[in-house]
Amino acid sequence: MKRQIVVAITGGSGVVYAVRLIEVLLSAACDVHLTISGSGATVLEEELDLAVNLEDFQPNMLLLGDTHALEDSKLRLVRTLAGLSSESSNVLSVGTGEPGTLHYYHFRRLTAPIASGSFLTDGMVICPCSMSTLANIVHGGGTNLIHRAAEVHLKERRKLILVPRETPLSTAHLRNMLMASEYGAVVLPAMPGFYHGVVGVRDLVDFIVARIADQLGIENALISRWSGKAP
Repeated sequence: MKRQIVVAITGGSGVVYAVRLIEVLLSAACDVHLTISGSGATVLEEELDLAVNLEDFQPNMLLLGDTHALEDSKLRLVRTLAGLSSESSNVLSVGTGEPGTLHYYHFRRLTAPIASGSFLTDGMVICPCSMSTLANIVHGGGTNLIHRAAEVHLKERRKLILVPRETPLSTAHLRNMLMASEYGAVVLPAMPGFYHGVVGVRDLVDFIVARIADQLGIENALISRWSGKAP
């Protein structure tokens, strides 16, 4: 049975992590349940020049394409550039067969399946996680689907991974992160390491995505693992 992973994109900088994460999860045969805040859509356009229509979302808006239509040469090229072209790519350490499916829910749709604890999932990632999203989650002031889905994962004791990208951090930010950790969430800041033979930005992105995948129990070969020796 395919794993069900919820991914939320909010208004923090670093949406490239989220797009890469979705690519990896689909390649790893996970079904991805995606929701994007209004601010998240704005940052996608500002940082990646991706125009995402939240009212009429299509996977190709994130350059993901239809993962079941790989005969399309453009889609095949995108997946090749993303490192998802084959079982021997730099993404996965094991073959997984058929790719996962992407499901999208508007962030205002509080009747979406992921708003209920009865909809079984294998974890949720908010990437990037804005400070306002973090505050709403830890203080129980949820007003949209992203907040609600996060609260569901906390109350059901499921894996909730928050990927903040902010600097410097205020005392309020730090306290909210502490509260999130105390409530059971994993706080995984977008702070890439440099010990794995970094050549370009892609290596820094993959470092964070690999750590997220590790937390979800997804085998991957995105980075060279620390061995105590220089790469």
